[in-house]
Amino acid sequence: MTETNIRIITSIFLLSTLIVSLNNNFFLTIFVILIFYQIIFEFQNMIKKIYKNKKFVILIILLLIIFYIFSISLIVWQIIFFDSEFYKKKLLLIFLVCILTDTGGYIFGKTFKGKKLTKISPGKTYSGMYGSYILSLALTPMIFKNHISIEIILISTFIISSVSQFGDLFISYLKRKSNIKDTDNILPGHGGLLDRFDGFIFAIPVGLILFKIL
Repeated sequence: MTETNIRIITSIFLLSTLIVSLNNNFFLTIFVILIFYQIIFEFQNMIKKIYKNKKFVILIILLLIIFYIFSISLIVWQIIFFDSEFYKKKLLLIFLVCILTDTGGYIFGKTFKGKKLTKISPGKTYSGMYGSYILSLALTPMIFKNHISIEIILISTFIISSVSQFGDLFISYLKRKSNIKDTDNILPGHGGLLDRFDGFIFAIPVGLILFKIL
């Protein structure tokens, strides 16, 4: 089975799990908690490899990461459980842009290849970057045009996609520093949860702040 097929099957499984969780408060809470702990675990492994025996530095960085990821998880949980449908749709827009950004980058990068984007992540290409913008900017307005103004959708999609790509590159930089290919092997074809959600953890707070401004 090819890597692409494995990625597709894993993505379908993740999406199915998310859909089931969104329709059941108990499963949603468990889902968010499991993602939180697994991402912290993967961050911890990288930080330990980068700073090795500097225990105090590792502790401080981990505490900051835990606070940051916990805050994001709490905000997402609160919006889904308690906020209005309007804010849920904005959160869904952020999720969708991140997914389309990742998908567009992968499809266009594999199809057109071309010049490498950066030495930080050899797999990233300019064609993949363009594909991330093209797919997210093409599909997001079609889905949300009846709920949010087109101007806000286009502006927010471009910024969120940019931040999501930055998050992907930042985690790639940490992986390079810690000399690992994937943050874990829990997701076949993807690696770890951090490999899958790297763009989300940066794009969610930026997207929510952006919607407060626009």
